[in-house]
Amino acid sequence: MTDKQKAKAYWKKNLKYLAILLSIWFLVSYVFGILLVEQLNTIRIGGFKLGFWFAQQGSIYVFVILIFVYIRLMNRLDKKFNLDS
Repeated sequence: MTDKQKAKAYWKKNLKYLAILLSIWFLVSYVFGILLVEQLNTIRIGGFKLGFWFAQQGSIYVFVILIFVYIRLMNRLDKKFNLDS
């Protein structure tokens, strides 16, 4: 595999990771926090309505978790393509 092919494969995999993780973030923050808030508010967790929780807390928690997932995925991808330092 040439360097150009290697770089293209690396970038393609990186974009795949980004698309998946951003889709999850969109689902949690926009769909659960805004579009489905009324349906989710019928469920209570810890005394709070679930829709309210997603809008106020859940999307932030998920975003932070997704950052750590992305770091882990990219570290593995760097090792796979021998780009780790």
